[in-house]
Amino acid sequence: MIKNDVQDVIKNRHHRQRQQYRCQSCHYQFINQTRKGYAIEQLYAIYAQGKQTRLELSSQIGYSRRYLWQKFDDVIVEPMYASPPLDPVNLIVDATFFGRADGVLVFRANREHLYWQFIQSETIDEMNRGVDQLGQMGYRFKSVTLDGKKGMIKRFQARYQGLPIQLCQFHQAQIIRRYLTFNPKTECGHYLKMIMKDFTSMPAHQFQNLIITWAEIYHDFLAERNEQGQFKHRRLRSARRSLFTNMPYLFTYQNDLIRAIPNTTNSCDGSFAHWKQKIKIHHGLKKHRRHKMINFLLSRFNLP
Repeated sequence: MIKNDVQDVIKNRHHRQRQQYRCQSCHYQFINQTRKGYAIEQLYAIYAQGKQTRLELSSQIGYSRRYLWQKFDDVIVEPMYASPPLDPVNLIVDATFFGRADGVLVFRANREHLYWQFIQSETIDEMNRGVDQLGQMGYRFKSVTLDGKKGMIKRFQARYQGLPIQLCQFHQAQIIRRYLTFNPKTECGHYLKMIMKDFTSMPAHQFQNLIITWAEIYHDFLAERNEQGQFKHRRLRSARRSLFTNMPYLFTYQNDLIRAIPNTTNSCDGSFAHWKQKIKIHHGLKKHRRHKMINFLLSRFNLP
């Protein structure tokens, strides 16, 4: 049979639920092994990027689920990182977790994933390792936006003196909301909640004045103690401490000398939501298979 003479090929019954073909010229019978022309790498891309489970893909293509696992495990996925630009970048750093001791730390800028690494916990050492790797890749930093983990600001300041640091305003609002709850029980809490409602759209000096005024008005209230000598309103005091500690880094993006600094890590969070939704379709993945899919999805995100 001449391979290009497809007009001589006709369907000829089924064998084990698979379509057989026969050449009318030489009477050669065969089964189409390409399964609609898909290579295994293409099938893995459909599996990872689409909304089909392994069972649905198996029914569509004709391979058994076990066979798909075997072939998918053989697929090698190497991370494809974005190429470093000539100019310094406004770096965004954030992490997300799939369970205890299983997360990924992502370094992002210019709507691209510059680098990512799998972590067991979001520590300063993991952050340093990622920043060192970015430096080896040739990246330079104009600013960095963080989610406010303790110690990371000091570490960045020690390593990159003068580097503008922006704390994620969304995370700061979440911290205060956690201390106040959605329905504060005190007048002091309601006042602070009202201030925090629109703080992302305020100028820095306005927000600072409001917080200082709030702290002065309720100074005596926050200093109240119970019979055991403990502070009565410890959650409100924690909210006050968080705001005054982080205040110098909440409005760095409003500096006219430094442009385009992201004031939140929402760029990372939006990316997380996208590919975590795809991974959720294939729930129950073992860790190594999940990591392979993450590498694939984040690498595909960087492709033009």
